[in-house]
Amino acid sequence: MTFHIEGVVSALKAARGTLARTADKSGRVLDLPSPRHIETAISGLTSTLFPRRYGGARADSNGALDYFVGHTLSQALEGLQAQVIRELAFTASLAAEGIVDAEQTSRSIVQEFAERLPGILEVLYSDVRAAYDGDPSAKSLDEVLLSYPGTKAIIHHRLAHALYKLDLPIIARIVAEHAHSATGIDIHPGAEIGGSFFIDHGTGVVIGETAVIGERVRLYQAVTLGAKRFSVDDNGALVKGLPRHPIVQDDVVIYAGATILGRVTIGRGSVIGGNVWLTRSVPPGSNIVQAQARSDVFDGGAGI
Repeated sequence: MTFHIEGVVSALKAARGTLARTADKSGRVLDLPSPRHIETAISGLTSTLFPRRYGGARADSNGALDYFVGHTLSQALEGLQAQVIRELAFTASLAAEGIVDAEQTSRSIVQEFAERLPGILEVLYSDVRAAYDGDPSAKSLDEVLLSYPGTKAIIHHRLAHALYKLDLPIIARIVAEHAHSATGIDIHPGAEIGGSFFIDHGTGVVIGETAVIGERVRLYQAVTLGAKRFSVDDNGALVKGLPRHPIVQDDVVIYAGATILGRVTIGRGSVIGGNVWLTRSVPPGSNIVQAQARSDVFDGGAGI
């Protein structure tokens, strides 16, 4: 038995026509970056950073580990470069410009990204250590690295942020969304996050594009670092890129369910309690908690 789909195919074609296609000056429809291929490249990069934990490589004395890292890194960078070429073409078309040499430009960008990997790894080591030190249930650094959702999210964020700073916002958002889908932790790649960062449990955490987070900050599940309002221009369109998310200084702890909105500053060493709703800055060393719930019992007419 076959399905009668000719009409469906035609209707889908007509529906697709309502979404503008991005084409170059000659009218050729452009290929967009592929989430599937980007995920493959990021998997290779993660294996490069942690070859024995994520790559399954064996450590020995005859250089096999270095060979594994070099081979895996080369493949990942080649795959990434192909997607960078697609994003560059797309971005150029939006600006009605052409790319002088997409191959050379993309290679230069990916080379610069590769050279940032050792620095990214050093910061990730501090993140893993912070998770181990901050969670009494953690039995080893390897457990933290292999199984903690906050660790998976920050690995992806460190890579996505580097791509974002290299003017690859689409690829960066795809990397971030992959981690979001896997962990429930939504970190915009534009967010600036210092070292020794720990998200415990993590589900429902949201960190906005212009958030700035200092060193040794700890968040728990369902924390939101969001925007309070969005500026619009004279035509009513949203103004992009304005600082609109919180600044969280060093050594701050934010407990589960807290919501902090707007370009406010949480001073160094502060503690923000669970389920607090905060839209103002607080000085260093603050301890912000909910007002205590009050329960009045009317017994024998008392209070009436």
